[in-house]
Amino acid sequence: MKFQLIAAAAASVLVTVNAAAADVQAGGAKAKEVCAACHGLDGNSTDPTNPRLAGQWPDYLAKALRDYQSGKRNNAIMAGFAKALSQKDIENLAAYYASQKPVLAAKY
Repeated sequence: MKFQLIAAAAASVLVTVNAAAADVQAGGAKAKEVCAACHGLDGNSTDPTNPRLAGQWPDYLAKALRDYQSGKRNNAIMAGFAKALSQKDIENLAAYYASQKPVLAAKY
């Protein structure tokens, strides 16, 4: 009985996680609209002053955007873009850029 209860609880958690999963395709569309000019559509910026986002951890990317929204991270340009994003946009963008393959700037 105890095992069945634990299994049922675990199954409900998995369903909840999948229901709230980010939409990578929507993140790609938002990236094209908002982020690509500076960070590149695939997250591999060719401008050394703009961070490369491809392959970064999605939780790191989402936290960074939320911190720009709240002012914990201070950058006027990023704050302006981040404040226009919904929480779902942030999760989708984070999932999209995390799914992109990073490109090395130089091999050593």
